[in-house]
Amino acid sequence: MRALKKYVVITGILLGTAGTFAQDDTNDAPVQSNIQQYTPSKLIGKGQVDLKWFNNLYTQTKSTFSDGTEPRETFFTSTLEAYTGVGENKRWNIGAILEFRSNVVNDRKALDVFKFDGENNSARSGLTSIAPSVKFVPFRSVSNFSIQSSFFLPLVDNEIENGVFLDQKGFIWQNRFFYDYTFPGNKWQLFSELNSELNFGKAEDSFANNSLNLTPGVFLSYFPSSKFTVLGLVQHSQRIDLGNEFAQNFTAVGGGAKYQLTQALNLELLYTNFVRGSNTGLGQTFNLGLRGIF
Repeated sequence: MRALKKYVVITGILLGTAGTFAQDDTNDAPVQSNIQQYTPSKLIGKGQVDLKWFNNLYTQTKSTFSDGTEPRETFFTSTLEAYTGVGENKRWNIGAILEFRSNVVNDRKALDVFKFDGENNSARSGLTSIAPSVKFVPFRSVSNFSIQSSFFLPLVDNEIENGVFLDQKGFIWQNRFFYDYTFPGNKWQLFSELNSELNFGKAEDSFANNSLNLTPGVFLSYFPSSKFTVLGLVQHSQRIDLGNEFAQNFTAVGGGAKYQLTQALNLELLYTNFVRGSNTGLGQTFNLGLRGIF
């Protein structure tokens, strides 16, 4: 149970990184890149396809449960999201989310998560959840405000086996609220997100069941050019006890960059550090994402 409580549920926390709606000053009517047009707040049009592959590696040697260093624990999550536009006016997208995880404990090296070396007393891996998902713009006149609603179905038999945590065994109703604002000059953009996750199921199946997780975040982006952006972020996560007797919170800060590789494909790099918390690990995340809009 101690290892379970040290694990920080990071689902969805880092999937809302921000692009911005900017303009290249070298042309009167420039063609905008996808990282300019399609922030997390913006939806794709009818018939378009939006694919995102996001990889998050969280590793820790410290926690709020003890002083000093601890045996390293590392949790890798690979998320595949696919959406297509339906209807008119870019107000509805439907799709699905798949999550694969690989975790190692007992002071194994962080990169051992990529060995996928079977079920034993220091490692577990596998496809852990699937979620039907919908994105929509609730107000026709506010196209830069949108909501993503997803219902995660667990695919794990047991949350912990041989002392190794894999993923939550419970249902998650996730709602993410996105809004962005572009400053005059089209070089700076402020993006905000509120991620809410209602966790429910049998209390004995998961530490997170019967709790509500709220994660607000703010991202500030700057565009040196139409194909490149850098950003900084601050996020806070608060788990509210709804009967599971386990409250939790943490605050993370970080930064990253995006680059438009081709007309359709962009690359994203992101780093965060957990600077404080309660009932949580105090680790770091290293993230790599690819997104294609066709």
